[in-house]
Amino acid sequence: MRFIQAAWWGLFFILIITINGCGILINQTVGPTEARLGDITTTNTVLRSLPSPKEPVVVAVYKFRDQTGQYKPSVNGTSWSTAVTQGATTILIKALEDSKWFVPIERENVGNLLNERKIIRSSRTQYQGDAATGLPPLLYAGVILEGGIISYDANVITGGAGLRYFGTGGSGQYRQDRITVYLRAISTSNGKVLKTVYTSKTILSQSLDAGIFRFVKFGRLLEAETGMTYNEPSEMAVTEAIEKAVQSMIIEGVNDGLWELEEAREEVSQAFLDYKKEKESLPESDLFGKRKTNRRGGLGLGLGTSSVQYQGDFPNPNIRTGIGLKAQFNPSPKVGISADFSLSKFGAAEFYNADISSLDINFNYRFLPFENFTPIAKVGFGGITSNVNSRFDFGGNYYAKMDVGGGFEYMLNDNIGLMGTVDYNYIFSDEIDNVSQGRYNDFYWKINVGLNFYFGTALGAK
Repeated sequence: MRFIQAAWWGLFFILIITINGCGILINQTVGPTEARLGDITTTNTVLRSLPSPKEPVVVAVYKFRDQTGQYKPSVNGTSWSTAVTQGATTILIKALEDSKWFVPIERENVGNLLNERKIIRSSRTQYQGDAATGLPPLLYAGVILEGGIISYDANVITGGAGLRYFGTGGSGQYRQDRITVYLRAISTSNGKVLKTVYTSKTILSQSLDAGIFRFVKFGRLLEAETGMTYNEPSEMAVTEAIEKAVQSMIIEGVNDGLWELEEAREEVSQAFLDYKKEKESLPESDLFGKRKTNRRGGLGLGLGTSSVQYQGDFPNPNIRTGIGLKAQFNPSPKVGISADFSLSKFGAAEFYNADISSLDINFNYRFLPFENFTPIAKVGFGGITSNVNSRFDFGGNYYAKMDVGGGFEYMLNDNIGLMGTVDYNYIFSDEIDNVSQGRYNDFYWKINVGLNFYFGTALGAK
């Protein structure tokens, strides 16, 4: 009883330390904070690093607004707050300035500008008379930028997980929204739409919590909890999407000859190469940027090691290590058919020791075939024999068997995958260890770790 109490107090101590360590993540500000400069996004850094233009383009932005008309989702009634910022025009103008490729001119509130110019002219005329000097003419734009925020999709992905045991546990939840921005360039001389681009950005919201609610002894209740919630600012997401659209407009315009680089050789700069690579990968990606094409070749070879624990008629079984070879055919991204050959040992203390070999035909199912990491389920049938005189002597009796198991595969690149599986192997006989007793047949557990090498054409693009 004291041991249990000590264990619970130890868990409580660890929980307190964890809470203290999460202090940076949990904002516990109790007083006012000073104003700070706005955050710089990674997209803005890329935008500023673009090569210089031969000549900046004068552009006008009349209105770049929220066209979704969508309000914030609320679980506690109607919310009249909009889902995205209504000041997207200002964000776009700043992005144009930061790029150094455009000279934006005031058009959103041009009426205010014209009124102020009238006041200046009137004042000069009143005090200077005929000697009053006129104002310089306003800049006019060769290109008008139009567009807006055209989509805000809430709860594109939602999910979570949790575990609780005897009043102790934790849980986590997450949600992803998606915002889409369109931007087009229009020639003011003839009204032609020169280029249209669009970008999107996901908005992440997640929460984590953990707690304990447990009676440690009679009349003594232990209760503790902690948690955090993170909501990615929608304004930052809009900013990133607009900055990405400006970057795309610059690079696409250079490629189409709408505007020129200061130095033509800069067209092979890292920013242009990265953009080209990203664009080429779009047909192979889903709306979240995850790859959706088959990364595994139609054929594969595998090499690995396996640890086997025999369960038969002898007591005190040992874990023995062996090797395995695999030849695989992948008719689709999710399904693989493999021939697996392995050499290993069965052992049970000093009572039993034998070399064994097996050959199986397995059907492998990949749950997430387009991801770097995927869980795998497998089932197969085959045969096993005990090697009589040496490890490579396959002259013993053969016994039919089946196996079922699961594991994972992590793709190191498009050709090599790291695999780990656990198999339950049932032998349709009780005589592989030369002893037949009891009601059940012999079986064994096998843990496999190895590398899969893929080559050939990937079958089933999607």
